[in-house]
Amino acid sequence: MGSAIHDIARQFLPLRPHYYYARIKLATDPLYAGVGEVLAGTSAPLLDLGCGIGLLAHALRAQGFSGPYLGVDSDARKIDAARAAGGRAELAAVAFTCFDLENGFPDHEGSVALLDILQFLAPTAQDAVLERAMDCLVPGSRLVIRSGLALPGWRLAFTRGVDRLARLVGWMNIGPQRYPDRSALERRFAERGLTATFRPLHGRMPFENWLICAALGPGQTRSARPSPALTPD
Repeated sequence: MGSAIHDIARQFLPLRPHYYYARIKLATDPLYAGVGEVLAGTSAPLLDLGCGIGLLAHALRAQGFSGPYLGVDSDARKIDAARAAGGRAELAAVAFTCFDLENGFPDHEGSVALLDILQFLAPTAQDAVLERAMDCLVPGSRLVIRSGLALPGWRLAFTRGVDRLARLVGWMNIGPQRYPDRSALERRFAERGLTATFRPLHGRMPFENWLICAALGPGQTRSARPSPALTPD
């Protein structure tokens, strides 16, 4: 995707902060190549939760992903920028809309991307979003998550500090709430019959970042929620 970075970034002009942000993120963050690998060969519609200014849509189109894409974010300014850049790039089957996950969940069947968003949701909202995201999965789709995990060490401390800074400077509407626990995620995926992989996605950056992919198991047609356990009267 290296040759496409400048072409993508210039779609965000005349907003120079977004132009430089796009250039730096695409050049240094392994996220976009990682998500492209996860979705390679799939064509299920993709719901990008917390899409920001819509960089993922541009990156995926540059990598050959042709499935329908819907990006949602609670920040109307970012959605305006995403729509403008998407229009300049003439991205086909791509849409952006303002939506607050604290108030519900979009209707969707297919793949779901939760990239650098889970830690900004309150614990109850985080759990609800994960459940609804798994509800969306159909054969051939993927749930792809990039998040810091609640692991000891300096990387998480650095990540938490940067996430707090993003709130202070106004890039995020809220500060970090809770970083997911890997074992809890693994149990949650297993209960739904999903096959999951976890791999570090630090790249050259000091963040505690992981790329997590969950998909339906062989022969499974829908990710059904487990029945609640019965308790004696």
